[in-house]
Amino acid sequence: MASPNSNTSVVQNSEPPTATSLVDDFSNPKMVEVDHFNFYYGAKQAIFDVCLDIPERQITAFIGPSGCGKSTLLRNLNRLNDLIDGVRHEGDIRIDGTSLYDPTVEVISLRKRVGMVFQKYNPFPKTIYENVVFSLRVAGRNKKSELDEVVERSLRSAALWDEVKDRLHDSAYGLSGGQQQRLCIARAIANRPQILLMDEPCAALDPIATLKIEELMLDLKKEFTIAIVTHNMQQASRCSDRTAFMFMGRLIEHGETKQIFTEPKEQQTESYISGRFS
Repeated sequence: MASPNSNTSVVQNSEPPTATSLVDDFSNPKMVEVDHFNFYYGAKQAIFDVCLDIPERQITAFIGPSGCGKSTLLRNLNRLNDLIDGVRHEGDIRIDGTSLYDPTVEVISLRKRVGMVFQKYNPFPKTIYENVVFSLRVAGRNKKSELDEVVERSLRSAALWDEVKDRLHDSAYGLSGGQQQRLCIARAIANRPQILLMDEPCAALDPIATLKIEELMLDLKKEFTIAIVTHNMQQASRCSDRTAFMFMGRLIEHGETKQIFTEPKEQQTESYISGRFS
């Protein structure tokens, strides 16, 4: 299947479906509810009336051309966009039924519940051990037995323990790119978040390292709800349970991954995943 070129335009033969039609029924409980969400960078609107439910302990992939709003939406799930001046939103996002924008919600606590892995692996200039326990130390948790347990558990969960257990106190920069990204995943899950956000986590990796990350995601979804942004159609089809296609800030279609890739309901979706452009 051809990968879409982000500099081309998708054929548009129909109006976007109404937002309410994009909320699906599924057996897993809802972990995240995006409710008529609009988002603005100053006067520029980046997301338009998105309605979307993300089920618990599944992988939901966001696909679409560059600039379509998928990373912006992802970063709103832990309010990372709050760090940008001049942003505002309308509508709501709820986790476990509680609004992220409820005045009683502390953003720091929210980000402990919603971990984040970025496109470019970014270990801290510290040892492997200290990378994993960084957030615990910030929270004042310094008991060695607890930290040791967290390090082993997190590195095992990130499929990295056997490769680094004999050099935990070496610099993280001595690891390969793929190992560094898995270390960043271990760091993100050290606090046992409910949700793991992954913004193109394999974009800077070679095919072998990419495969390891994909296998890791399939294992991690047993414990975490995962939302991933990817430009790789094959990756979305291999790894995700559900896929959401976005275009020009709008959610065009959302459903089970098999349905999206084999029988998409919208012409825009079909044009994008098949690589057919005007």
